[in-house]
Amino acid sequence: MRREVKYGLIGGSAALVAGVVGGITLFGGSDDTSPQAVRAADTKAGDQVPQVPTGPLTADEVHTTAQQFLTAWQSGDTAKAAGLTDSPDTAKGALADFAKQARFSKVRLTPGAPAGDKVPYTVAAEIGFKGAKAPFSYGTSVRVQRDKTTGEPRVAWQPAALYPGLGKGDTLRTGEAEAPPIKAVDRNGTELTPEAHPALAGVLESLRSKYGDKTDGKPGVELYIHRAKSAEANGQQPDKTLKVLAKGTPGVLKTTLDARLQAAAEKAVKGKSSASAAAVRPSTGEILALANSPEKGFNVAAQGSLAPGSTMKVVTAALLLDKGLTAPDKPHPCPQYVTVGGWKFQNLNKSEIKSGTFAQSFAASCNNAFISQAEKLADDDLTKEARDVFGIGLNWQTGIPTFDGAVPVQHDAQMAASLIGQGGVRMNPLTVASLAATVRAGSFHQPYLVAPSLDNRTLAKAPGAMKPETAAGLKSLMRLTATSGTGAEAMAGIGGDIGAKTGSAEVDNQDKPNAWFTAYRDDVAAAAVVPASGHGGSNAGPVVRAILTAS
Repeated sequence: MRREVKYGLIGGSAALVAGVVGGITLFGGSDDTSPQAVRAADTKAGDQVPQVPTGPLTADEVHTTAQQFLTAWQSGDTAKAAGLTDSPDTAKGALADFAKQARFSKVRLTPGAPAGDKVPYTVAAEIGFKGAKAPFSYGTSVRVQRDKTTGEPRVAWQPAALYPGLGKGDTLRTGEAEAPPIKAVDRNGTELTPEAHPALAGVLESLRSKYGDKTDGKPGVELYIHRAKSAEANGQQPDKTLKVLAKGTPGVLKTTLDARLQAAAEKAVKGKSSASAAAVRPSTGEILALANSPEKGFNVAAQGSLAPGSTMKVVTAALLLDKGLTAPDKPHPCPQYVTVGGWKFQNLNKSEIKSGTFAQSFAASCNNAFISQAEKLADDDLTKEARDVFGIGLNWQTGIPTFDGAVPVQHDAQMAASLIGQGGVRMNPLTVASLAATVRAGSFHQPYLVAPSLDNRTLAKAPGAMKPETAAGLKSLMRLTATSGTGAEAMAGIGGDIGAKTGSAEVDNQDKPNAWFTAYRDDVAAAAVVPASGHGGSNAGPVVRAILTAS
């Protein structure tokens, strides 16, 4: 999307009032109970006020403070160590929990050379529980900063000072694991391991954490990160095993994944910076593949929150068809420029389709064919269509943490931008693959990775449905896109019941847009995003093609 109207934020200005009290100039409001005012009022002319040290810390201050903190911690004096931080109470509790639950002994903390205000250090220790023992070592760091009140150097407390990757409320624990290990298998019984499928490492951790105790496995003894409970069920991160002291017995957990499609998805995104992909079965909602590049890290395929660009036109087209505002064979021009809410929208390369059908505009992904309809729609029409027909924004119960999409109610130009997948619209490959799957099936089937019968989950259901003529029209639009539109190159030679939609989502301060592509072939639907790469058909299209041709 290109727009020719720039906007900015204009803030007010705050005045500073200066006055002289006891020989000291004060800047601030009228609160005469502030610490500065009290100190000034108690100061007589001629008295000297203690100066709080300011400015950057010296290398010696950084090194000495970090050394004192580590020495106190190693000696077991958690109170002293906590007192050397900028958050003594929080640090004291965390250090005490570490000593009690991590079960480290023979601890050696060795600081490295400071780099600015950061001091790396290594930890070498022995961990043990009920006779099971093992050595354990790792590296992390602390930052030393000047205390804002006293000016003294203090360790800037954060959980990662104890172990890299610890978040607020997370703890290190050594003991019997909270869940047995699992042997995850795909829909055909093929074992899924992080060695064979590195992109599934995080997913397998999530599955173990959620379903391990629902298998016939037995837990072992481990050092692990116990994650703090999330306020959102779909945002809960799994516990993470760091060291196995005594192996448990794995329990078998069947998933909906397809090892063949999973391998194809992983191979297709490999080497493409921050690319991700997902595949689902339209008739059931079963998740067939999830892949990310890099392989380890955040699961963008299922949890990402990105503008989907023109793949959102699948939803917008359904809305326009449902409301009778257009039809595939109805004349529907795509003007070069459209102004909505003070924003002037233009098509890519200032192109236009003066006299053509809606099907031609959809297949060419011509933006203003959609934006031109904004003033005929209510602010919440797109939100309702996305939620009630395509299931976007409902509380999906997939079996793993997911972000289920967002199409907020917006007004004027932002609402118009939402029609082409910009504005506040956010999705990921799993939600976009579900859009294509809904078109193929004719109705929404919530994606899931573990059978809901295992834990009696209730899958989300879309409260509405497309009109039969809308469902048929959408399929014809996506087929035209796959055979002679912007998706034709990626879908060339693929037989069966096919449909596709390309997308390019602009991102501020990014030279090239994020490339999107979604398509279906018979009972497999897939989607992919390749950030900052350009056109969807040529960059994300090959990823989806690889998945569909492996099915």
